[in-house]
This record gives sequence, C-alpha cells and structure tokens, in this order.
Amino acid sequence: MGVPDQSGIEGPLLALHDVARYFDVSRPWLNRVIEQQSRQILKAVDGVSFDLRRGETLALVGESGCGKSTVARLIVGLYDLTRGEVLFEGANLANLGRAGWLPIRRRMQMIFQDPYASLNPRWRVARIVAEPIRVHALAKPSGVRARVGELLEQVGLAPADGEKFPHEFSGGQRQRISVARALASEPEFLICDEPTSALDVSVQAQILNLLKDLQRAKGLTYLFISHNLAVVRHLSNRVAVMYLGRIVETAATRTLFSAPQHPYTRMLLDAVPDLELTGRKRTPVAGEVPNPLEPPAGCAFHPRCPYANERCRRETPLLKRGRSGEPVACHAVEEGRLPVYELKPARA
Repeated sequence: MGVPDQSGIEGPLLALHDVARYFDVSRPWLNRVIEQQSRQILKAVDGVSFDLRRGETLALVGESGCGKSTVARLIVGLYDLTRGEVLFEGANLANLGRAGWLPIRRRMQMIFQDPYASLNPRWRVARIVAEPIRVHALAKPSGVRARVGELLEQVGLAPADGEKFPHEFSGGQRQRISVARALASEPEFLICDEPTSALDVSVQAQILNLLKDLQRAKGLTYLFISHNLAVVRHLSNRVAVMYLGRIVETAATRTLFSAPQHPYTRMLLDAVPDLELTGRKRTPVAGEVPNPLEPPAGCAFHPRCPYANERCRRETPLLKRGRSGEPVACHAVEEGRLPVYELKPARA
C-alpha cells in the first residue's frame, strides 16, 4: 500500500519521469566558425526517474559533478526541463504559470549547501525568516514577529537573535537560520542540498539531529543530497545513486549498505573510512570521472569498472531489478558476473 497524501489520494508526493537537463556550453558562434568546432552540449541530467512518498527521506548520492544539485534545481523550478516531467501530488510543474507556482513554492522549500552565501548579509535575521511569512500571507502583520521568534526557538536559537545580522553567527548557527527560513512557509517537502558539507563534524551532527527531530514533529518529506554516505546512512530511508547524470542504483538504505549491487556503489562504500563494515572484500576501482562533455559510449562507468566487457562498452544499461530485487543499471549484475559483496560482523 502506498502512503496516502493529505487529500486521501494514494501516490507519491513527488515523482520524476525521465527528467533531463542539457546545457549548451559552446563557444561563441564566430569562434566556432573560425576554429571549425561544433556545438558542445553538457548533459548534466539525462533521464532521471524516481518517486518520493510522504514522510520519507530519499538520499541522492554521488561524486561531485554527477548532477545531484541540478536535479534539485529542476524540481523547484530554478532550471527549465529539457525533457521529462516533475509531478507534485500528480500536478505537472512544467505546466504551472507564475500564479500556479506560488502555492507550490510555499509547500516545497530548499536548504542550500553554503550558509555563508545563502543568507542576505544586509538583512537582519528576523527579516530573513519573516520574508516567506509575508510573501505567503501566513500571519497577520502584528503576529509576524512572534512567529519568527517561534521559528528561531524551533531550530535552537533565541528570539533575540532575530535582531542580529548573519555575519554575527557561526556556520552552524547560520544553517539553523536557513532551516528556520525554510520552515517559515510551513512546507511539506524540503530539499536539503548538502546542508552539512560546509560545517565541522560536530556541528554536522547537530544539524542532522535537528532535521530528524523536525521531520518527526512535522511529518516532513526530505530529498537529501549528499556525497557523504555516513551521513546518508544516518538520515535516509532510501538511496538513489547517481553517476554522470544518470541513476545507476536505488535501494532501501539498509539494503544498499549491506548488499550494494552496482560497482560504482561499491566503490563509494569502499571509500568511506568507517561504516562499521569491517572485513568486507574491497573492489579495486581506478580512474576518474570522465569528461561530461565527452562521455564514454555504452555504460559511462565502464572505463573504471573491473567487470566491464564488450557489451558494457557499446550498450547503455537500463534500470532493471537486480539480485536483491532493487533497480540497478548494470550489465554485469544482469549477467551475474559480479561477485557477492561479502561482509563480516562489525567489531564490537
């Protein structure tokens, strides 16, 4: 059974169908004519599909430059789609005009990676947090100040902090302000774009615990974007792994960490210093992410994959149910050529 939405209609809160975003990064026309160059198209996101049910956390993981943040910006409308659909409770966001986007923007908010760049340095904190309340008319003018104080308290700050400027706070406190601003519109869905990567480890834990507490208290749904699998394991219910603009594997968090299927997922797990997965047989993977302007033919991961064969070099794999029953895009998995990912009991 699916998780029903607030209107009683079953189905995902958010669904992406074959979403793509291409960027024309060609040099100016005259330069291309003189140097006899063709147009260059960057396929930042190329056919991404997933859904997200109310109240869960889906983590989108992968190395830097794989397209995670582009997916986030496509969902909230900061970028236009090249193709595909983004559905929010069944409504196609591409068909919404400006008036149609306003109520959607109230229900979905985004927490950005850098708390030093995402807050207006010229505004006091109270004005920053109050802006969504005023835009969406969520409180009477006389009640805005009190509402801002409530939000600051919810994220572990004091109402008096509203009179300060962002530069008077530490990085962790600034991110708490960003969370308060995101909560100000009373959203149901939050996109967290690597919200802890710019913070110290101890502060990261505080922000992650804050996000978990808020989710339990308010029933929030999260798309959590990260390259830190230790964080993902702590926070998410499901994980989608991206490589060079495509999703190569999705699975429940427990399944992905205990029985990863795709060689790239195994490489990411092997790169984590300590996930209490001691004794596992590591998969040697060499090389770097290919140039996204000139991606390899076939499976984009094949130049780095120790299990690649001729089929991998010429045929792009599609997401299919693998050995664990979870979707994976890998010919080696489909043909049974990958060894079992062996785990031994963690150290006491």
